[in-house]
Order: sequence, then structure tokens, then C-alpha cells
Amino acid sequence: MAPQPINLKRFDPNLPSNHRKSGVLLLFYPEHGQAYFPLIKRPQYLGVHSGQVALPGGKMDPEDLDVIQTALREAEEEIGVNRRSIEVLGKMSELYIPASNFLVSPIVGLINAKPDFIPEEKEVDRIISSSVSGFLDRRIRKQTLLELGSGIRLDTPYFDIDGEIVWGATAMILNELSRILEDR
Repeated sequence: MAPQPINLKRFDPNLPSNHRKSGVLLLFYPEHGQAYFPLIKRPQYLGVHSGQVALPGGKMDPEDLDVIQTALREAEEEIGVNRRSIEVLGKMSELYIPASNFLVSPIVGLINAKPDFIPEEKEVDRIISSSVSGFLDRRIRKQTLLELGSGIRLDTPYFDIDGEIVWGATAMILNELSRILEDR
């Protein structure tokens, strides 16, 4: 699910010494007898991830013990889910994002009831709920040409979730999730 041309810095084992750590939360919850997870759409702002769809999460703060704590704290701040109600199941593969110099650690969590989501206005334009079964439907995998600032054009695979283009690092993380779920 990596956009083309591939930025090989993403896969370089020698990360820049000044890279920043971040944690994102892939939170499963039940609704209507199915498993769901939330995504967020970021508002428009002056930054590389403006308007993009992402997993709740963000950069590691000095007071965070580890990236798990970062993901839980950020999810609580961004979508209003009490971090103490989340059972952490594990971590997925880390992914480096050259555009923002973040090493992202996806954390997988579970909550036993649908949360009352409360979007943080400055960080979240909207919360998008996706059922796992709908997410695994191959028909939502598509391709488009994205034109970014500075004349950059990327041939981009993406997930079409609730009419939103879910691409880049988020799509790569979700693709890993789909492989895990399909292999079981």
C-alpha cells in the first residue's frame, strides 16, 4: 500500500538520529454483533498530514513511559476514550514516515463496549467508524493519483472507507492488519 515512487528512506534500517517516536491506536470495539475500529480525519492545517485520515495517536511526550502509553494518551485526548478501559493486545510493525520524521508504533487494543467518542476539535475533524468485515472487503482497495504540494505526484493505493481516501502510512498499517486477520 506504499505510494509510488517509493521513498526508500521509509525502509532504511538506519533512521535519522533526530527521528521522533509516535504511537497510534488500533482500537477494536463491538457494535451490532461485529468488530469495529475508529479512524480520525485531521482538520486542514499547515502541515504534512493536513486533512488526512489516520489512526488516533501522536508524538511521544517526555512523560510517556513508552509508545504504548503514548498511543493510549493520544487516543484519550483525540477521541475521548478512557485509556484505563482499554486492554492492550500488542504491537504491530513500526513504520518510519520520512515526510514528518516519525517512527510510528501501531498499538492494538480492545474495549468491551462501543465508546462514546468525543472528537478533540483542534485535532479531529471527524471520527470514522469502520467495521472489520467492511474493511476486509477487497472492493474498498483502490488506486489514485494524488497531487501534493510542490508538484509532487504519487500513484497511490488506498482504502475507500466511508468515502475517505485512507492512504500512506495509515493504509500500510491497515494492510498489515488485513494480512494478519486474513491469515487467521
